[in-house]
Parts: sequence; C-alpha cells; structure tokens
Amino acid sequence: MVRVSTTTTTTATPTRSHVHDFVAVGAGPFNLGLAALAEPVADLDGVVLEARDEVTWHPGMLLPDSTLQVPFLGDLVSMADPTNRWSYLNWLKQTGGLYPFYIREDFHPLRREYSDYLRWAADGLASVRLGQRVTAVTHDGGAYVVTTAAGDVVHGRRLVLGVGTTPRLPACVTDAGGPALHTADYLARREELLALDSVTVVGSGQSAAEVYLDLLTATTDATAAGRRGPELTWLTRSPRFWAMDDSRLTLEMTSPEYTAYFQGLDAPTRARLLAEQPVLYKGISTHTVDAVAALHYRLRATGQGVPATLVAATELVDARWDGTAYDLGLHHTESGEDFAVRTQGLVLATGYAAGPAPAFLDGVRDRLRLDEHGRFLAGPTYAVDHAQREVFVQNAEEHTHGFVAPDLGMGAHRSSVLVNTMTGREVYAVEKRVAVQSFGVPEHLRGDRP
Repeated sequence: MVRVSTTTTTTATPTRSHVHDFVAVGAGPFNLGLAALAEPVADLDGVVLEARDEVTWHPGMLLPDSTLQVPFLGDLVSMADPTNRWSYLNWLKQTGGLYPFYIREDFHPLRREYSDYLRWAADGLASVRLGQRVTAVTHDGGAYVVTTAAGDVVHGRRLVLGVGTTPRLPACVTDAGGPALHTADYLARREELLALDSVTVVGSGQSAAEVYLDLLTATTDATAAGRRGPELTWLTRSPRFWAMDDSRLTLEMTSPEYTAYFQGLDAPTRARLLAEQPVLYKGISTHTVDAVAALHYRLRATGQGVPATLVAATELVDARWDGTAYDLGLHHTESGEDFAVRTQGLVLATGYAAGPAPAFLDGVRDRLRLDEHGRFLAGPTYAVDHAQREVFVQNAEEHTHGFVAPDLGMGAHRSSVLVNTMTGREVYAVEKRVAVQSFGVPEHLRGDRP
C-alpha cells in the first residue's frame, strides 16, 4: 500500500529517512494515475510531490460546455484496473453524479467535471503531498535525494517525472512584448478581451476553436443587447479548419502496439510522422466545428452583423506591439501572398511543449539519457536513466513513443508498465495486441520478394 513517510529537514548533510520505492514529481493526471494504481500494491511504496496547493486541470480552459476529447474510461485507472476505487465512475457515485451521467448518455465528461475528479483523487490519495515544489535532486550512492522548497528531503530508489508541459509561444510574439496571452490564461482574461475593439485567435486545434466560439457567442449576445463586441479574426496555419480524425481504425493508433511500433522506427522517421499526425490528436472535435458553423449560419440567416473573419493556410511570421495594438505579419502558405492584420487582443492557441530536463535535475544529469536537444531518451519501459531501471517519465516521450504520449487514455497503460517494472512482476496485465490492423510488416508476410 502506498503510504506517507516522515520527512526530515534539510541540513548540510541530510540524514537518510525512510527510502521510498519511488518519488514522483508532479501530480498531473499521469502521476495521479500511478499513485492510484500503486496504492493497492503492498510491496510498492511511493510518494507524489506537487508544487501547487490544489490540483486543477487546465483552469484557463474550463469553459462551461467544454468536454474531454476522450471517453470517461480514459480516467486515472480504468484501462488498467476497472475495479480500482479511484475510477471516474466511483467519483461520480461518491458525489451523487452517477445517475445524471448515465441519463446524459454521453461518454465524454465535461472538463470541469474531470478537473474536480482529479482534485478528489489528489485530496484522497495518502501518497500525494501538495505544496511541495521540488528544487533539487541528487544521488547519495544508494537513493535519489529529493529536496523541496519547503525544506523537506525525501528519498527514493526511483524517480518518476511528470512535471507536465509548458505553453508554446511564437518567438515573434514573445519578442514583441505586449498583452498577448496563451489559451492557458484565457478565462482569467476573458472579460478584458471582450472589452476590446478587435481580437485575433491564432491556432488550429480544439482550444483555438473553443476560444473563438466562446468569443463569438459572447459578441453575438452583446450585439443583440445593443452593445458592441470585438471584431474577431481566427487564423490557422493548417490548410483548413481540421476536424480531429476519430474514426475507429485511426483510434487503433492509440494502442500499446502502435507505440511499440513507433519506438522501433529511426529518429528521422519518427520526427516526420509526428509532423504529419496533428489531425490525429490536435484537431477540433466535430461537435465544436459544427457548433461554429451553426452559429455563423444563424447569424447570417437572422441578419445579425457580427464582424468575424476565418482564414486557413496562414502562418504568423512577425508581430509588432506599438502600445495600442499588434501588427501581425502573415503569410498565406498556398497563394504565397503576404498580408497583415491589426488587432488589439491576441490569443495564442499554439499548444504545449515538453521542454528539456528541468533544472532541478542538474545534480543527476549525468545519470540521464538525453538527446542532442536536451530531451529525455525514453526506453520501452519509459526509463530515461542509463541503467534503464531508476528514472521514468510521464508525457515527456512524444519524440520516442509517438503522439499517444499526452493522450489521457494511454495514461493507465503507461502507469501499468511503470508498476510492473518497479515490482519486477506483472501486477497489471499489459495488452500486447488490441488492433485489427498491423503496424509494420506482419511476420507471416515477411520474406524475399519474387
């Protein structure tokens, strides 16, 4: 059973306290899932350290009607152990929401519900410690020594890194300065945007679509009430406003066997495939695309004049802030034409990126496998240390394991692999073959061509 140990206060030569089997850094969905799956395993003792005082999930995008893009079974535990007490269905039961969810007949939870579910798990799991920002990790020859900003020292035979990703911002906007915001901060600044004369959204995925739809809806309501809303522009680099491909054979790529196949490819091929696959996981849900189109149709049919412009195949190449508005330099990738947009508000739905190894790992950097970009080189068990048995990553391995790295539905699979690796036995069954299709050449078709 995962249990909380007594920690010591940092001194010049810290005294070894209880040594955990693992210390996990970050209490996002993936490390929470690991803690939940480790809890009933008697010989696996771990602790999860989280910098925040409360667990929330993308608070800047918890719009009232926004839903997950994966079904509820992609929770912390169900794909590994449907009987685990930290399942989404059990959270619904414990909070009185199971029957309403059943009657709703929609497999996709509201984002706000999912965030509340994660908070419930974080507050209930004894192994999760909030308000513990990790500042340094060293190794004393027998265990990893993890120091927090609060002065606590925790020891573990293994590390699991789940520190999450950071908002990706175009360099030209960062250099320009000004009040541009990433969608991660959207709700906190929504009213500020609606008070402007013009707002431009840049991005091609679900977050861009949801922000644009929310702004368009609010502007429509303001216009109907005789008030003025901002002029809206939505720009995407994609050749069209992509709907995410969630057809069944495509969904088979979110599977253990596809990630195993992907790992076997050489690095240039993996990079090429990732560049070709955004529609598989960064596209817009069909429901949201249809909602945008339906609102525009209604506005046209009822004669409501809300100025809005949507342009695809458009790349942001330059940005200048003059203290009042941005002048955006744009390039149309199909026609080759350069053009410009002037806008007061700028919302960047430009995604998230896993950065290089965080600075708190400097003390053990020589123990880690890193590529030429400073990224973790994860092996089949998600281990990134040279020995391949001590340091593991969660959602920092897209370049080695494929686009499924951030997929919530694959989190329980990865945590199963970690639990099995750390215990040296199969605590949780890990499926090897689930897809109808074959990835790579099937064995029975190999051989010399005639």
